[in-house]
Amino acid sequence: MKKILVCWLSVIMLLLAVASSLTAASSPPVVGGTLPDIKLPIPKDSAEKNYLDLGFFGFGTFKIPEIKAKLVIIEIFSMYCPYCQGEAPNVNQLYAKIDDNPSLKGKIKIIGIGAGNTSYEVGTFRKKYNVPFPLFADGDYVIHKMVGEVRTPYFIGVKINPDGSNRVIYSKLGALGGVDDFLSTLIKLSEL
Repeated sequence: MKKILVCWLSVIMLLLAVASSLTAASSPPVVGGTLPDIKLPIPKDSAEKNYLDLGFFGFGTFKIPEIKAKLVIIEIFSMYCPYCQGEAPNVNQLYAKIDDNPSLKGKIKIIGIGAGNTSYEVGTFRKKYNVPFPLFADGDYVIHKMVGEVRTPYFIGVKINPDGSNRVIYSKLGALGGVDDFLSTLIKLSEL
């Protein structure tokens, strides 16, 4: 009887350990940790491909740390999210501030990932809000699950190290707040 009880307790403990590891894997990226191994399709648009500076890559997929930048800002958005729609002009303004500043241009890049959005929906969002940076569809929620099924808009700042490793320096739900303050915070956190 004791052996059966010990066996059942062992099975329960094992199941709890597995369940807790699955829960941890479904949490948002943690500041100080690394970004999940997200694979994105290489853009067909040559301007987007040049912006990401993926080098020799011409087709297939790439990982975010392969983007030639010191800092990558990722916005998890949804075309149907009214907060994302309201935030689009601010994110575009953030892009312009980076692009217009010679000391930041090329060092900081922005991408968007449309949680639950098809390529058509992402294209509609891009066109409606005149988004100047690459947007990627995540129609089947694969990436969304990798980043903890966060609500939108969600911003992740990822510092790309010279050796190709990465470190999450920012991970928060909600609006940018002031664009200048947001940019200053990420510059400080990334030590640019």
